[in-house]
Amino acid sequence: MRAQQRANRRLGKRRGLTSVRAAIDSAAQNHLIHLGIGTRMIRWLIAIALLPICIVTTRALFVVDPEGTFWMDLLRTQQFIYFAVGMFWMAGWFITGVGERFFLYLYVLGHELTHAITVYACGGKVGGIHVTADGGYVMTSKTNFLIGLSPYFIPFWSVAVMLVFTLLEMTTQIPHLHKALYFLIGASWAFHLLWTVWMMFRDQPDLRENGVFFSFVLIYLANVILLSVILCLAPGSLTWHHWYNEFMNTWGQWTNFIVKFVSSAL
Repeated sequence: MRAQQRANRRLGKRRGLTSVRAAIDSAAQNHLIHLGIGTRMIRWLIAIALLPICIVTTRALFVVDPEGTFWMDLLRTQQFIYFAVGMFWMAGWFITGVGERFFLYLYVLGHELTHAITVYACGGKVGGIHVTADGGYVMTSKTNFLIGLSPYFIPFWSVAVMLVFTLLEMTTQIPHLHKALYFLIGASWAFHLLWTVWMMFRDQPDLRENGVFFSFVLIYLANVILLSVILCLAPGSLTWHHWYNEFMNTWGQWTNFIVKFVSSAL
């Protein structure tokens, strides 16, 4: 099976395609695209430059309310309760390892489909998709850091759940539909976070090909921004105005600190 997979990838390369992939074991470590020293250094510098933005964005998310009532109010809502139950339910499956192969297959499927969708969004072509519980790959005519890292910050199954429930809401009248929606979003998002973290520390080709440090910084920042967007769109007191104001206030404090630190060092 592994020899056949390698042959398929070689055939794709002869057709001018490259592969992006998820690996559970060491079988998919072949044919890595190695970055040149210049590109690697540039990405290190970009990652270092993004670290202050990571700090500011994180603080803007968790200190959006000077009075400290936003998060307490959110925790008391019925929507969050169903969301949290879904998260704990999925975490239980993850910790116990029950159905692990099935969940691995689902994760790899969502991972590779996200690669494929991002390829199309970037104007590329997909020549083939291979998915197993041991890993998978997508043959594509184009690759970049967005294509390579998108599965780590786009919760594929959460997006799929929202699309299905939007369709159901438009076409049917199902009792307690929104309760099921919040539960499944919580479960699918926990699924995304848990398996993504688990995969990230298993020497992923996607991360190595794009630079591990650069990839980790970008993935963290993208996930914090995504969480901020979700909270701003969800019912509640958090608005884009609140988040933007807190972001700018924190950024001002950060830049003042850097200026004072540099001035004192000179």
